[in-house]
Amino acid sequence: MLKTTIEQVVNEDLSAIWTVLDNEERRLVAENFIIHNYKRNQIIYAQGEEAEHLWCLLKGKVKIYKDGIGGRQQILRLFRPVQYFGYRAGFVDERHMSSACAFEASTLGSLPMKLVKELVNNNIRLAWFFIEELSHNLGGSDARIVNLTQKHIRGRLAEALIVLRDNYGYEDDNATIKIYMSREDLANLSNMTTSNAIRTLSAFVTERILAVDGRRIKIINEAMLRKISKFG
Repeated sequence: MLKTTIEQVVNEDLSAIWTVLDNEERRLVAENFIIHNYKRNQIIYAQGEEAEHLWCLLKGKVKIYKDGIGGRQQILRLFRPVQYFGYRAGFVDERHMSSACAFEASTLGSLPMKLVKELVNNNIRLAWFFIEELSHNLGGSDARIVNLTQKHIRGRLAEALIVLRDNYGYEDDNATIKIYMSREDLANLSNMTTSNAIRTLSAFVTERILAVDGRRIKIINEAMLRKISKFG
C-alpha cells in the first residue's frame, strides 16, 4: 500500500489520535502503521504471547476472549470500527492475558508498542487519550462482572443481546441485529452453557420478544428485552 494511502487511512480512521499529534509524530505513525487483513475466526494474537503492537480495528468485528476451565471460552469484549485494543499488556510489559480473533473478515492496523510508548512519553495529550480509553474499559468491565455474577440466565442473555444491538446497531429493517453469532458465542458472551443459551433464546421467541432465523436475531420488543436485562 502506498504511503499516501496509509496517511489517508491514518488521518481518517485514526482521527482521535491523529488530532493530538504534531507533524513529526504523524510522520512516524504513518511510516510505521501496517495494514492487516484477517479471515473470519483467524487469530490476531493469542493468550500468553508478547504484546508487541497496538491494534486498531478499521473494518469488521473482533472479539477478545479468555480460555477458561475445560477449554470453554469467555468473551470479554467485542470491538467495532474504529476502536483500539491489545495495548494494555504492552504498557506494563506483560504478555497478553486474553486472545483476539476476527469475528468476520476484518481489516486492522497495527503500530509497534515501542513507538506508542515513545509518543506517549513526549505527548501528554496522547497519554490522556489512553488514560481515558483504559478508564472507560475498566468501568465497563466492572459493570460486566457484576452483571454476569448476579443476574439470572434470562437477564444475562438479554444484556448480551442489548450489548450487541448497542454496539453494532440494526440492519436496514431496523430490527435485525447487525452481527450473526453462533449459539456457542452467545453463550460465551453471556457466561452460560450453550444449551442454556438455546433454551433461553427459544423462550424469548415464544414470548415474542425476538424472532430468530439461524444466526439472524430480530428484536421484536426492545423495551421488554431491556427490562429483562435491567432487572435480571
